[in-house]
Amino acid sequence: MITVDKNPAYPVAIQELKEEKHMPEGMQLRQANYLNNIVEQDHRFIKKRVRSMLGLKSFHTATSIISGIEAMHMVKKGQLILLDKSVQNQVKFIHQLFGIVA
Repeated sequence: MITVDKNPAYPVAIQELKEEKHMPEGMQLRQANYLNNIVEQDHRFIKKRVRSMLGLKSFHTATSIISGIEAMHMVKKGQLILLDKSVQNQVKFIHQLFGIVA
């Protein structure tokens, strides 16, 4: 499911993507003013970090940096499912996520 605001261009674009087989046929589009605001608020954290770096120059760099920012944001918001929420377990999670040998 894709959540977007009420911009009338979205349904047309999604339909074109489905016809061109760039998006699965079963993908649903949900248009709502307030649901998209929640997503935008969460992205504000990423935008703040990326803006200070003057943007991202390559796709590889963008993938790496945004993955790291998202992971740390998840830890900060308590969105991890860990049996023991100690700092040590959070550190182990980050090391496993990024393949860091401790």
